Amino acid sequence: MVTLSFMPYSEIEDLSSLGRIRKLLNEAKENKIVLLQGRLKKEEETELIKATMEEINKDFKGIELAVIDPHSAQSAGVRKFKNAIFGMLLGDRQGMTIIGPASIVKEIKKDPTKIELLTKESNSKKRKTRSRKKKKR
Repeated sequence: MVTLSFMPYSEIEDLSSLGRIRKLLNEAKENKIVLLQGRLKKEEETELIKATMEEINKDFKGIELAVIDPHSAQSAGVRKFKNAIFGMLLGDRQGMTIIGPASIVKEIKKDPTKIELLTKESNSKKRKTRSRKKKKR
């Protein structure tokens, strides 16, 4: 079973950088795919990856991370100015970040405007399929 956890930016807004990283990493370690409104700062993304690498073991295989940033898409004139104003007012609430455990997330494909998240088939599902085939014989 895949669990999606939508997290509004307001839930991490008042946390320190380390607090944000710990909260997101703990969600991923609970086998949840986090859909975060907004994005982390570049430094926080880097620290999240470092913290993940330190915690990899036989039970936790790491994370997959993807960010959609509306500012990275080519904007022109008024729209670009409007996005800059929203960015100053709202901070890091623009865009979306997806963080999922590597044991569940097979691949994240992204382009500037959308993300496709592909999950792995669970081992328990494979075992049930095999056991059913054996019983039918």
